[in-house]
Amino acid sequence: MQNKAYKLNNGIEIPKIGFGTWQTPDGDVAYQAVRKALEAGYRHIDTAAIYGNEESVGQAIRDSQVDRREIFLTSKAWNDIHTFEDAKAAIAESLHKLKTDYLDLYLIHWPNPASVRENWQTRNAQVWRAIEEAYEAGQFKAIGVSNFHPHHLDALLETAKIKPQVNQIYLSPSDQQEGLVRYNEKHGIVTEAYSPLGTGSLLEVDEVKDIAKKYGKSPAQVAIRWSLQKGFLPLPKSVTPARIFDNIQVFDFELSQDDMAALDRLKGTAKGATNPDATQF
Repeated sequence: MQNKAYKLNNGIEIPKIGFGTWQTPDGDVAYQAVRKALEAGYRHIDTAAIYGNEESVGQAIRDSQVDRREIFLTSKAWNDIHTFEDAKAAIAESLHKLKTDYLDLYLIHWPNPASVRENWQTRNAQVWRAIEEAYEAGQFKAIGVSNFHPHHLDALLETAKIKPQVNQIYLSPSDQQEGLVRYNEKHGIVTEAYSPLGTGSLLEVDEVKDIAKKYGKSPAQVAIRWSLQKGFLPLPKSVTPARIFDNIQVFDFELSQDDMAALDRLKGTAKGATNPDATQF
């Protein structure tokens, strides 16, 4: 049986697949999706302040029969968080909404918000300092970033006391961000892959369908398996119970080298990653 966790650079284990809740509305939709995910065997749940669903995610976790200590829970600081004090308040708010006294992982969501474009290095350093303080106080088991490119990480590392353990980025066979992945690997940072299905577009690609048929798997399972064999940590998202279940059934097969290479050649078949230095949010 394959090891179903990665070890972060601080020694903490993180489940190799997570359940994403981006674009999952607060209320019953988010609540039911997370309940189904936990029933299906996910033990890693990813949310964020901007998703607006932390309360429902937290309620679903509390109402499940799963011990909180078995669940790896992530949230993130949004782009309106600019200072050390902003970050302390945001951390307290996420913990309150999720009704937990700690998070397993907390991330800076984007490195260069439009509102601080001329001053992003200072903003990230201040927010990271608050995150480090919360980490040292035991409020976080691990800390990291999302959508950071090498120059953002280089700037952060100039003042950081603690190196990020995770970088969560837009990543799939269609958009492989090879340079960024190499940077993460070099620095011992786990690469989490959000939108591992290319926001769903890869499911309609003939090559993916053909490979799926060969293994008796779904196109989604093939795309998720590609991420795992690359050493990434995929975060598939769904609100459909059958897909939620299927998307974690990816540890009982392995894609051949030829099929991995065929998937690698799909670069550019879906919408590319957002440039964090050109966002309008």
